[in-house]
Amino acid sequence: MWPFGKVQKGTQMSTNRPKIRKAVIPAAGYGTRFLPMTKASPKEMLPIIDKPVIQYVVEEAVASGIEDIIIVTGYNKRAIEDHFDHGLELENYLKERGKTEQLEECQKIAEMANFIYIRQKGPYGNGTPILNAEAIIGDEPFAVLWGDEFIYSEPPRLKQMIEVYEKYGDPVISGVRIPNKKDLSKYGIAKIHPVEDKVFEIEEIVEKPEPDQAPSDLATHGAYILTPDIFDALRSIEPGKGGEIWLTDGINALKKNHKIYAREIENSKYYDTGNKLEYLKANVDFGLKRADINGDFKEYLKNLDI
Repeated sequence: MWPFGKVQKGTQMSTNRPKIRKAVIPAAGYGTRFLPMTKASPKEMLPIIDKPVIQYVVEEAVASGIEDIIIVTGYNKRAIEDHFDHGLELENYLKERGKTEQLEECQKIAEMANFIYIRQKGPYGNGTPILNAEAIIGDEPFAVLWGDEFIYSEPPRLKQMIEVYEKYGDPVISGVRIPNKKDLSKYGIAKIHPVEDKVFEIEEIVEKPEPDQAPSDLATHGAYILTPDIFDALRSIEPGKGGEIWLTDGINALKKNHKIYAREIENSKYYDTGNKLEYLKANVDFGLKRADINGDFKEYLKNLDI
C-alpha cells in the first residue's frame, strides 16, 4: 500500500520517504511540427550540436539520482533504443582506429542508467504513457520528464524538485517564469500561493489562458514528481477532447488526497526544443558555450549579413 495514503493532506512526515529511483520519459509522439524530418526519425533525436535532445533529459535525471529510465516509445522510435545501447560494431571501429575519447563517450551513454522501453498503447493524450508505465513503477513515487524539451540548470531541475518532495511528500511540478506576457497563452499557468522561497502550493492550473486572464506568470510543465495513486487518478477521469487522457486532469484529481507543489527552478533556462524557432535558439546557445567551436561561431554570427 502506498505509505502516505492515510496521511492528512499536506502533513510533513519525519519518516524517511521512498527514494525517487525511476523516471518515465514519454517519447511516442509523431513530431508533426518537424515534418518531414520526423517522418522516419524521432523528434527526441534532433541534435543540439552533437547530442540528441533526449540525452540532455536523461543526463538531468541521472544527475538527480535516477537509476531506472523508462522510455515510452511508438513506431519509428528504434533510434532512441539504439542510441542508449552499446553499438558493438561502432565501438570496435573506434577502438581499432585509436579513437579512445569517442569510444569512451559512446560507452558512457549506454551505461548511464538501466534503460527500459515500453510501446505506448491506449488513447491519445500525455496521460497514456504514464499509465503504460504502471507495471514497472509499481508502488513507488517517480518522476516524469518530456523527451523533447529540457531545462538547463544548476543544480539540475529534477534534483531541485526532489528536495521539495522529500520535505513535503506530495507531488511536485517544475515551474518556470514566463517573462513575456503574450507567451502565457502557450502554457499551463498556475494559480499559486507561496509556501517558502521558490516553493508554491498550486491551487489550479489554467491551460493556455488568455494573457490578461492568466492567474500568474508561472508556467508549470516539463517535469513532475508523482505519487503512484496517479494511476488510479488517470483511470478515474473522463477523457478530454478527442477522447484524450491528460496528465493535468489526473494531477487535479490527486488534490483530494494531496497538496500539489510547484518548484520554481533556479539558475535555469528552458529550451522548448519541440518548437522550430526555440530549437534553433538552443543550438545557438549551446554552440556559444562550446569551447571547441565558439570562437569561430561567434565570428560567423557577428559577420552575418542580415
